[in-house]
Amino acid sequence: MAPAQPGPAPLARRAEIEIEVRDVTIAFERDGGQFVPAVDRVSFDVRRGEFICLLGPSGCGKSTILNSVAGFEHPFAGEVRVAGRDVTGPGPDRGVVFQQPCLFPWKSVRANVAHGPRMAGKSRAEAGAIADTLIEMIGLTRFASALPHTLSGGMQQRVAIARAMANKPNILLMDEPFGALDAQTRSIMQESLLQLWSQVGATILFVTHDIDEAVLLADRVLVMSAGPGRIIRDVTVDLPRPRSLDTTLNARFQELRKECLDLIRQQSIKAFEGTPHV
Repeated sequence: MAPAQPGPAPLARRAEIEIEVRDVTIAFERDGGQFVPAVDRVSFDVRRGEFICLLGPSGCGKSTILNSVAGFEHPFAGEVRVAGRDVTGPGPDRGVVFQQPCLFPWKSVRANVAHGPRMAGKSRAEAGAIADTLIEMIGLTRFASALPHTLSGGMQQRVAIARAMANKPNILLMDEPFGALDAQTRSIMQESLLQLWSQVGATILFVTHDIDEAVLLADRVLVMSAGPGRIIRDVTVDLPRPRSLDTTLNARFQELRKECLDLIRQQSIKAFEGTPHV
């Protein structure tokens, strides 16, 4: 019997729904023409302004789901809707941040952040003003003229986040954006992201395999099974905000961490042993 999927939000809250994923199955073709599912019958809602983390073992399809919301992947079955409309491809309403910053190496920090608004038809002055505001928010004003290769990894990722937000997207999709950073830089980036999110109010869907990161950041953690991925638990993170690194010392944090850890451990063992989940 398949694991139960979280149901739709109550009708009274439907107007607040920003992202709807309904019975989504995504499969990829392997050699020989066989289609192998990466995610299987995944359903969840994200309300406007929520911070949601997708958490699961490697290969469970977290990034595949994120890519379907971004419009980079199309479901084999099911539907993905944003603001009540079917997702048919990428759009300016969704900013995407990847694990690697992927900045234009020949452009300055300011020009990288201004790129989106310029492509959207903003004048050079308008785009520059948007970039300056975001660069100030991420604390890199004195590096506005610097080229990416002169910045640390954490600084480059801050620029990538600012660039993703330059077109004022309603939704920010983040695929393990801090995964390549050292532990200290990662914790600083987590706190910086929470501060930025509190200022701009975007809806965030964040992929991670780090349990502490998920519990620290999220309003809800959607825990996924071993592949093909399904959502096996929707964990409400009832920790007060604002949060900081000190939040990880909270007894409730440790309870939530253990709940997620036990689930992930079970699924990781299944993935390691090649045991199909039922």
